[in-house]
Amino acid sequence: MLLLLLRRAGISGLQQASRFRSTARLCIRACSADDSFPSQHPSLTSSEGNSGSKGWRVMGTLLGLGAVLAYQEHRCRAAQESPPLYTREEVSSHNSPKTGIWVTLGHEVFDVTEFLDLHPGGPSKLMLAAGGPLEPFWALYAVHNQPHIREVLAQYKIGELNPKEKAPPTSETSDPYAGDPLRHPALKVNSQRPFNAEPPLELLTESYITPNPLFFTRNHLPVPHLDPDTYRLHVVGPPGRKSLSLSLDDLYQFPKHEVTVTVQCAGNRRSEMSKVKEVKGLEWRTGAISTARWAGARLCDVLAQAGHRLSESEAHVCFVGLDSDPTGTSYGASIPLAHALDPEAEVLLAYEMNGQPLPRDHGFPLRVVVPGVVGARHVKWLGKVSVEPEESCSHWQRRDYKGFSPSVDWDTVDFDSAPSIQELPIQSAITEPQDGETIEAGEVTVKGYAWSGGGRAVIRVDVSLDGGLTWQVAELDGEKQRPRKAWAWRLWQLQAPVPAGQKELNIICKAVDDSYNVQPDTVAPIWNLRGVLSNAWHRVHVRVTP
Repeated sequence: MLLLLLRRAGISGLQQASRFRSTARLCIRACSADDSFPSQHPSLTSSEGNSGSKGWRVMGTLLGLGAVLAYQEHRCRAAQESPPLYTREEVSSHNSPKTGIWVTLGHEVFDVTEFLDLHPGGPSKLMLAAGGPLEPFWALYAVHNQPHIREVLAQYKIGELNPKEKAPPTSETSDPYAGDPLRHPALKVNSQRPFNAEPPLELLTESYITPNPLFFTRNHLPVPHLDPDTYRLHVVGPPGRKSLSLSLDDLYQFPKHEVTVTVQCAGNRRSEMSKVKEVKGLEWRTGAISTARWAGARLCDVLAQAGHRLSESEAHVCFVGLDSDPTGTSYGASIPLAHALDPEAEVLLAYEMNGQPLPRDHGFPLRVVVPGVVGARHVKWLGKVSVEPEESCSHWQRRDYKGFSPSVDWDTVDFDSAPSIQELPIQSAITEPQDGETIEAGEVTVKGYAWSGGGRAVIRVDVSLDGGLTWQVAELDGEKQRPRKAWAWRLWQLQAPVPAGQKELNIICKAVDDSYNVQPDTVAPIWNLRGVLSNAWHRVHVRVTP
């Protein structure tokens, strides 16, 4: 009977051991603070003594192990109920890999030492918060404030701040976004910090030129305050030549060039990729695209004055913005030198947008405009231009804005294996009617936009009202496009009778450019982990009232 009880005790101890192994990280850390476990597990078998002695030894070992584990589980539960408390001074002393990297968020304390090398932004970004609060940095990079990121952080919790300790005073002036400009209330906001928003579809294609307040906004960092009177553009000269320091008045002395250009974010229509499989990035709908009349000095003229000429070897023009994070890291990008020096490419250092000085959200006082190229290369608040043997070392050039196979995930992605996006593929979308709308029977008017990168003209937009079974050709509106210099979109519309008896319409559009590139029919084959280059047939479903 006693032997049976001991066997039950041993089994109970092992069950507790199994439960103990699955407890939270906080519990494990708290419980392993002192060395309660023996350094070696006792042997459960012995070559000495008779079988009865062996049985008693096994049962004794199991009972002892069960008691130890039960006690440890009790301690862990207590730790979970009453987590360790730390002062801010204690947290601040853990600010290096040697002491451990501790940070706080709200009243919670986390030991993120093991996460240092796993941080997507690199160890240096995480080290900025070492020994202190995460809030100032999450205010700057608000993308962190998401449930799945909080779940990752929760794994590293070790305790909480002592509630008896008074919190240090805070000031609104520490908010890096406090000085951002006011925005039009009609904009559909995707993120506030940094500010990213798109115009509503019902306004997007109301005019060929997008009004400045409704132009889509893509910011990566806070909007800088720049004084036009003291502003200088630094243009690095070639070896043996002096660099240029150009004021706005200096830039006005160059021949003024004007060009109508459509700018599109690489992530336009990303939300459609998210429906196939989760991607990382802002959930842009179909409005991360706009068109403006830009004016400024041609980049080729400024580079020529600085002494730059076309190189036989590969070279790139690198741009650095004056927006920056707490480390002083600015937004940067680059384009090939051959493209920058080509007068036919019409690359601008723009200081006007639709006849007005650039709005602050769009790069005041100076930005780059690269017709036919992804918006990520149109660097705003331009501070420096240089010619380098390699493309920009910026994160946004080397580790973002690249396309990959649908089979590539975040565990296998190699950013060095893919070229940076420059020209964008053929694109079109429906802006009227909108998905889920109810329309009247009789006649339907379908409107939208179409655009292709690299100056390729849109030659046709096909529209289907029945999910792709039959097609009709839409009428193209807007300015006539120049061959190989079709920098701006074409607006289009189709007026067609609603088939009799139809209770719903599955409307599709697809565009064709002058190289006969056409949009792919579905999203899944072009899905990629960053959700860029989303240009499948655009589809809306509407109901029809009798």
